[in-house]
Amino acid sequence: MVVWNQLYDPFDHIWISALVAAIPIAGFIILLTVVKMKGHIAGVISALVAAVIAFFVYGMPASKVAWVGVYGILAGLYPVATIVLAAIFLYKLTEKTGKFDIIKKSITSLSPDKRIQVILVAYCFGAFLEGAAGFGAPVAITAVILTGLGFNPIKAAGLCLVANIAGGSYGAMGIPVTTPALLTDLSALEVAARTSYIIPLISFILPFLLVFLMDGWKGIKETLPTIVVAAASYSITQWIVLNTIGAPLVDILSASVSLITLYIFLKPTQQASVKTLVNAWMPFILLTVLVILFSKVKFENMMVSFPIPSVHELINKLPPVVNAPVPFSAIFSVDLLSSTTSAIVYASILTIIIYKIRWKTIKETIIETVKELAIPIATICSVLAFAYICNYSGMSSTLGLAFASTGGVFPLFAPVLGWIGVFLTGSVVNSGSLFAPLQTITANQIGINPAAMVAANVIGGDMAKMISPQSIAVAAAAVGMVGQENKIFSFTIKISLILLVFVGVVNLIIY
Repeated sequence: MVVWNQLYDPFDHIWISALVAAIPIAGFIILLTVVKMKGHIAGVISALVAAVIAFFVYGMPASKVAWVGVYGILAGLYPVATIVLAAIFLYKLTEKTGKFDIIKKSITSLSPDKRIQVILVAYCFGAFLEGAAGFGAPVAITAVILTGLGFNPIKAAGLCLVANIAGGSYGAMGIPVTTPALLTDLSALEVAARTSYIIPLISFILPFLLVFLMDGWKGIKETLPTIVVAAASYSITQWIVLNTIGAPLVDILSASVSLITLYIFLKPTQQASVKTLVNAWMPFILLTVLVILFSKVKFENMMVSFPIPSVHELINKLPPVVNAPVPFSAIFSVDLLSSTTSAIVYASILTIIIYKIRWKTIKETIIETVKELAIPIATICSVLAFAYICNYSGMSSTLGLAFASTGGVFPLFAPVLGWIGVFLTGSVVNSGSLFAPLQTITANQIGINPAAMVAANVIGGDMAKMISPQSIAVAAAAVGMVGQENKIFSFTIKISLILLVFVGVVNLIIY
């Protein structure tokens, strides 16, 4: 098979090349926000535009463009779509058995105030799930819970996406930090500590922001004590853990401390018995335990993997993106027994057994879930096809090199690389894998600690999770707003850009 070397500057002027490379991204945003096109159609058009640029401008062979697109579709199906399918199925089981009514009452007994409920569910519980699972599951689960509590679906989705940045830098047991650190031979603890310069501050601000988005300054004034308790307990714990233990347990510990502190502070009204509450929350308790278990235990021999034809180790990354030519890996793997999807499926099976759910109800729930999520899954697959073409063709690296050429003001733009990476891939982990080597090389060239710039990549990426097309599709699917992804995107884009500018400026001041 023919080996193809990536091209990063097809016009021999990095900023002109970057403008061309940005066309699919800008086009997707315009199609969603200005044209107000449905997500799956915008995704398909963007993937086709990316494919045309990859072939005609970057010289990527047609077979490789096609297979990379297929790889993106497969990655959209697994693990992203399967996680969403399993999570929504589990939620629907709790709803159909009446257990969700008890869950709802247990939350409202802490406070009937929806402004406080969004802090409890989206901010605290969402961060806990992010630390345990990641990969879209926290947004899907918390959004359906808020919708079940009576929130407007679009607002529920938007609020959960915004709240997700509290834990997004450290999801799935800290791998957004540990993976890029491993790739660049840096200390994972040092990278985690460097993220603590900014993330705990944003985590402190978030409960204020969430309440403001719901009810303006009036809402903040009326719920101020609760906001301060939540913000302080979460962010202080987060800072301490990041500087002592590191990233793997920071979300779970910070969220747990904040939930316990809020429980004590709010002094809940009379609740159902402990036995009733545990029984109602059992699906989510099982889910959490299983996800944490499978983050440590893997059945490698039960994984099904195969290389993507024409792509796996047949595309080379080249300097200055990496220190030396590196073959681009492209292996599609399905973890049959110990993935996040598996954990949710096991939790669903145990829920069916514990609640003695009839086969008729199970069958109806499966059909209902698949029908509801068919178009969202198409959106996810088209978006990831578009993202994978941008990554494997070198377009993403073109954008990275353009910002890396800014020299002394590079710390201002370092978070932008992470932001672009997450917008394209939907994952802070993947963004780190894409840009951490470039961040390290550039930092060494301009005399800055490379751990600081890798941390900036993580932080900037976190600010993009709320607008990543993959995340938007997951959120829309969770709240039953298929085809209205543009409304959710419009809710989150301004917040994402404001926080990105804030992060960039703070990063420049610090470094």
